[in-house]
Amino acid sequence: MKKKVFVAMSGGVDSSAAAFLLKEAGYAVTGVTMCLGIREDGDRTRCCGLDAIDDAKHVCDQLQIPHFVFDYAVEMEERIINKFVAEYQRGRTPNPCIDCNRYLKFGTLLNKARGIGFDYLATGHYARIEKQKDTWHLLRPKDRVKDQTYFLYPIKAEDLSSILFPLGALNKEEVRTIAKKAGLHVAHKAESQDICFVTQGDYRIFFQEKKVVAAGGDIVDVTGKILGRHKGIIYYTIGQRGGLGISAKTPLYVVEINAAKNKVVVGEKKDLYSIGLVAGEVNLLTNEIPAEMEAKIRYRKKQARCSVQKEGERLRIIFEEKQESITPGQAVVLYAGDDVLGGGVIEEIIRG
Repeated sequence: MKKKVFVAMSGGVDSSAAAFLLKEAGYAVTGVTMCLGIREDGDRTRCCGLDAIDDAKHVCDQLQIPHFVFDYAVEMEERIINKFVAEYQRGRTPNPCIDCNRYLKFGTLLNKARGIGFDYLATGHYARIEKQKDTWHLLRPKDRVKDQTYFLYPIKAEDLSSILFPLGALNKEEVRTIAKKAGLHVAHKAESQDICFVTQGDYRIFFQEKKVVAAGGDIVDVTGKILGRHKGIIYYTIGQRGGLGISAKTPLYVVEINAAKNKVVVGEKKDLYSIGLVAGEVNLLTNEIPAEMEAKIRYRKKQARCSVQKEGERLRIIFEEKQESITPGQAVVLYAGDDVLGGGVIEEIIRG
């Protein structure tokens, strides 16, 4: 019998090409789209709105495969959006795409696929999963520019054998070419941008629309000297330079957000650099942590060599060279070559 695979379809070219490739490979494919209750306004392409559902259904009709829509609006609000707001209120800068993978795609949706008798869940992520000896590994893809493994570290090691990433050996142009040759109407569709539920492209407007309360407070330098007033810590993130409303002889950047004292701390460029961090909410994909490895502290940051020590349920990570703008709330992801070893959420900055 054919292996049955759920393909999470966002209505974009990547997930559509993934569904096509799996059908061509002989799988019994079913498309599934998560309705996340995303409001339809703004002019940016998004992966979760009603237009995306229509595009996914159209592709499934073209491929002559079933298509289901599951309502995850409540889960989206409770697990992703509420956490997004709460993290900013704590003075942290969250990554909701990682939480969506953690709780929805490779949590609830994967469990649903298993519960109704499917063998695999597949997505259009640019990543690879391979079995080496007796162990499954999450690996970086062929297309280093599109590498999305940073967002996938929360996948549990025991779930890797139930997940398929059909695009791992392809680059973006090859995927578009496949979609064109298959006659998929989304072959030229623009990529989704930004956070799907921040429909205006600015999280500050999102907070205003949600009527999130933000009390003003002091902007201080690293010595504690008051330089001005901020509009609420939710509107600031580490590394920010613009929009501070203060003047100084040298450029100043946000170097710390102190939620307990409702203060935004600013400093010079050199004050943004730190030697390490402590991470929580850790998920490891290996039982053996090498003595040295590399880590990414943001999706667009380069990997940097580091050492890692376990401290109970947390990880202490020290870099060979100081890193700029280590940001609590963001993820740190560990690599050894192409292997993704796991990661966690940055909780503390080690400055020296």
